[in-house]
Amino acid sequence: MFSKSTLWAGAISGGITQIKGSRGYTSGRINANQYVAHTTTNVSETIGLMAGLEYGAILGSSLIPGVGSIIGTILGGILGDRLGNVVGTQVGNALINQENLDSSIHKFRNS
Repeated sequence: MFSKSTLWAGAISGGITQIKGSRGYTSGRINANQYVAHTTTNVSETIGLMAGLEYGAILGSSLIPGVGSIIGTILGGILGDRLGNVVGTQVGNALINQENLDSSIHKFRNS
């Protein structure tokens, strides 16, 4: 599945980003909903980065052995990170919107 170096890269990248988001939440700069969206995006982005690094290296190595592995790793990491960001942002927004919708329906029914 994922090599040790790919797992470490994902853990470091995701960990640093999550720490920043957690600090924003505990300091009051972002609310709970924003924190949930941030965490969802972070997890998706980390998985995308790891997959991009891994499969980019494999594809690059199969096309141009040696140098292709390095180029594939870089391009795959960038593409995986960006794709993970887009997917995570959409999922996070959907979760927040669903939570807000459920809250509004509950308030409407109780009034």
